Amino acid sequence: MSGSYPFTVDPWSIGLSGIDTSQLMHRESVFALANGHIGWRGNLDEGDPRGIPGTYLNGVFEEYPMPYAEDGYGYPEDGQHVINVSNGQILRLLLDDEPFDVRRGTLARHDQRLDFRAGTLHRHVEWTSPAGRAVRVRSTRLVSLSHRSVAAVRYEVEAMDAPVTATVQSELVANEAIPDAHPEARVQRTVDAPLDGVEHVVLGSAATLVHRTRTSGQGIAVTMDHRVATSGSIDPDVGTEVSADLARTTISVRLEPGERLEIVKFIGHEWADGVSVAGLRDRAEGAVADAVRDGWNGLAEQQRARLDEYWACADVRVDGEPKLQQAVRFALFHIFQAAARAELRSVPGKGLTGAGYDGHTFWDFEAFVLPVLTSTAPRAAEQALRWRHSTLDHARRRARLLGLAGAAFPWRTIDGRESSGYWPASTIAFHLNADIAFAALHYVRATGDRAFERDAGLEILVETARLWMSLGHHDADGRFHIDGVTGPDEYSAMVDDNVYTNLMARLNLDGAAATARRHPDVADTLGVGPDEIDQWAATASAMTVPFDAARQIHPQFAGFTDKQHWDFDGTSPDQYPLQEHFPYFDLYRKQVVKQADLVLALYLAGDAFTATEKERAFAYYEALTVRDSSLSAAVQAVIAAEVGHLELAADYLAETATIDLHDLHENTDAGLHLASLAGIWLALTAGFGGMRDSENGLRFAPRLPSQLTRIAFGVRIGGQTLHLDITPAATVYLLSDGPTRSIRHFDETLVLSPGHPTTVPTPPLPAVGPRPTQPPGRAPRDFTAAFAD
Repeated sequence: MSGSYPFTVDPWSIGLSGIDTSQLMHRESVFALANGHIGWRGNLDEGDPRGIPGTYLNGVFEEYPMPYAEDGYGYPEDGQHVINVSNGQILRLLLDDEPFDVRRGTLARHDQRLDFRAGTLHRHVEWTSPAGRAVRVRSTRLVSLSHRSVAAVRYEVEAMDAPVTATVQSELVANEAIPDAHPEARVQRTVDAPLDGVEHVVLGSAATLVHRTRTSGQGIAVTMDHRVATSGSIDPDVGTEVSADLARTTISVRLEPGERLEIVKFIGHEWADGVSVAGLRDRAEGAVADAVRDGWNGLAEQQRARLDEYWACADVRVDGEPKLQQAVRFALFHIFQAAARAELRSVPGKGLTGAGYDGHTFWDFEAFVLPVLTSTAPRAAEQALRWRHSTLDHARRRARLLGLAGAAFPWRTIDGRESSGYWPASTIAFHLNADIAFAALHYVRATGDRAFERDAGLEILVETARLWMSLGHHDADGRFHIDGVTGPDEYSAMVDDNVYTNLMARLNLDGAAATARRHPDVADTLGVGPDEIDQWAATASAMTVPFDAARQIHPQFAGFTDKQHWDFDGTSPDQYPLQEHFPYFDLYRKQVVKQADLVLALYLAGDAFTATEKERAFAYYEALTVRDSSLSAAVQAVIAAEVGHLELAADYLAETATIDLHDLHENTDAGLHLASLAGIWLALTAGFGGMRDSENGLRFAPRLPSQLTRIAFGVRIGGQTLHLDITPAATVYLLSDGPTRSIRHFDETLVLSPGHPTTVPTPPLPAVGPRPTQPPGRAPRDFTAAFAD
């Protein structure tokens, strides 16, 4: 987006006044509602104008043959693309037979506001039709956090200065046209009108549409029902009609000035494989019946209560920049609603806010998003990890196809099968497996959930450990190497001994060995004996970690620092992102970094580096990193803060915080960047809070940049909540009810007693070197400038 910041600045909501139809797609992503099962883009109630319609059910997709110019062994045969299910958002309004359309007539007011505490999207419109009929329209919608399958809308029409006949057409619409859903024509044909009608039913003001996806064979049932009231003396006329792809309830009433028509619409969404049509109908209709019994007020109260519970721990207070405070809560709200009721489903890279990335989940969920959920909503984190565990059979089959042992999780997927055909940055990006294992280890450390560790976590660790043993090899000196892989940086591919991959694999192997020793009975059922456990531990100790002794830094991979440097001075600003202007073969053979790779290792595997090594490596890779990925700025913020460059860290935080709200990468139209939203939390808690987690427990090293005067946040630890209140001079630690707990503040061990705040001073910042520089034109957004418009 260009120009000044369009959103209203409020600490607990985000809103827009007026309407710019050229920016509809962006606002639809920002105002999306979800609960992990259902996703509704923030489309206007009346359905037109619209940018991209979006009603998604987590896990519902269509398959298509993968388009290859030339097939190769091991290439995935089928791709997967998220699709729209029947859209129940639509409430079309006619005034004396004239349609309400914000592009026509006179629009005196148009406000939308997403409320982070209520979990609702509000809309207030005052409009006069071309014929002079003035009305006030208010709507509030929610996607329920208490009723997994339910969304609801309260819609109110008020006549303002003259009588008017208000007619509302409440609809369920299937197979809506979505132009340019995919750039590949064969894929577009597959996802265009992907639903076959199976059954359609009407009963009073309620209707149900049942469909099945043509290729993937998934059954979907969507039900709507209504409660209608008016403040006038005339009862509304209500009638419902239905066909295979359309159900419509028409509500019409004559309103005198000041009289209001109120409609509460309840929509139930269900899908399943292998469930009968009657079974799907029963589920969707039962969900709506439950919601109708609770009524709008009940749904709204439950929504607020669930979010109150979440915010009690998850809230992050930031003093010093109101727009940053808004961005932090915006991010945490979207992270929570992306996963709260996912329940054994994946969490896509765009959440359920759009169809970007085809609705796939990636490694960045475990690396970026899952740490936030583990610390703030551990139940959602557990369910996401159990979904990964449920896909192990797919991952085992994939490993066998590749000639490997254990399990090879997919680079991108919806249901657990590999859906990426670009092998240099997918099949051989094996670090994904260690990222998943790392997330499982972190979850168990943070929660103490030994039940998960026994019946899911250990099996994930065992199968990924076996993968590394078959993927790598020992040299003549006994050192273990992992060759021919791709690390997080997608401007390098098929490299040997990528430091991030090797260090994460080492953590994976050590974690598998320790967990198997903790649960020998479970390990035995998985065929793991003492010899295999000892081999994992020995291999971890023998892991190769390249180091450039001449330059005194770790190369990103073996030989990286000997490669030719990219010609940054000869690269113009309009040639970024580089991947869109230069061939990959040229990027692969130069020292240029798309996104944090070695620097990500400094964070997630930080114990493998000395403080001096971190400082040198950070400065070296700053000069090479162009941040053509939205994943990079947050990690650079974390390490900049750790090595003492606090103002640089603040600039990277500002960039992370504005990626979606300012649409920095010009692709928020297709949905929010969930990992980048999580990066805001990481930059604050792991960056300025200095939070690090290991087998030795939690450690904090809080320091604030000059731009911020206070940060306060909470994290969940073993069923307790630990709150930190950080100011420049000191930090207050407060533990909730429960047992005493030890943490570290810098190098000091603190024993915290529940209910008793502990205040400790911040030690002086050690001297740091000059601020690292970035490639020309690739410095992060200046903190002050980012929030000034």
